[in-house]
Amino acid sequence: MAEALGEGLRDERHRKRILRGVVCTLVGGTFWGINGTASKLLMDAYAVDPLWLACVRELSACWLFLVAARVTDKGQTARALRDPRSLVGIFGVSLGAILFSQVAYLEAIDWTNSATATVMQSLGMLAVLAYVCVKMRRSPKRREALGVALALTGTYLLATGGNPGQLSLPVGGLVWGLLCAAASACLSILPARQLAKWGNFVVNGLAFLFAGVILLLAYRPWEHMPRLDVPAVALLAFMVVVGTFGAYALYLQGVKDAGSMRASLLGTVEPLTATVTSVLWLGTSFSAADLVGFALVLAMVYLTT
Repeated sequence: MAEALGEGLRDERHRKRILRGVVCTLVGGTFWGINGTASKLLMDAYAVDPLWLACVRELSACWLFLVAARVTDKGQTARALRDPRSLVGIFGVSLGAILFSQVAYLEAIDWTNSATATVMQSLGMLAVLAYVCVKMRRSPKRREALGVALALTGTYLLATGGNPGQLSLPVGGLVWGLLCAAASACLSILPARQLAKWGNFVVNGLAFLFAGVILLLAYRPWEHMPRLDVPAVALLAFMVVVGTFGAYALYLQGVKDAGSMRASLLGTVEPLTATVTSVLWLGTSFSAADLVGFALVLAMVYLTT
């Protein structure tokens, strides 16, 4: 009787943890989708440069991550800073994942729109699949091969609108969208070892800080200051606190609680949110070929996870 009761309590806690993970993943993915549309609004309405926006977001959000690391695990950040090998690894995450990911995503949004950029970003699953197959020395499974075929068809529809004689997307949008997919793959692969050792807040805090400092020195954002009014500053603050820190923290908590496969599937709420908010906020219109392309790429995510 006692064993059955204990097992029932464990099952109940497991169900609650899964439910918490599902909610966190959905909310985090929704925040990411809204963040993409908010970025497009700032760049179009206030002539904000994507590099300026990336620099400000990284240098602002990094302190939120580091404060959260201080509160949740005192001393962990200091220990990471005293570990030269880990610092090199986190610096690699900063360059290959955070900096590359942020810049490519914002440039793709600037050239196209948040929905298209977010769907193109999902193509990074193909690079992750290739990495897994090479690492495990195996061929893609049948459903994975079908996912690749759907993704390629979806990308074709997005790029051409179904007309092979012309590009529906601008060349810059297509290039940055594919780079965005590569950056998404880097974001999925590179931080794994450091996250396991130091945790989400420490790694993201230091990686965002390093990436922001690199952009600060290379881009010198004070030379490209946009004219922002009070609503624009409020929108920027929302993007830093909710769309960056909140989205990362909630989504990764969802991965921890609900599992990576379930989180990957639930994460498709991000392009759906980006599409809906693009239509409602910005009046963006999509052709039938665009919508079919979106659906095929999202189907790829399901088949390859």
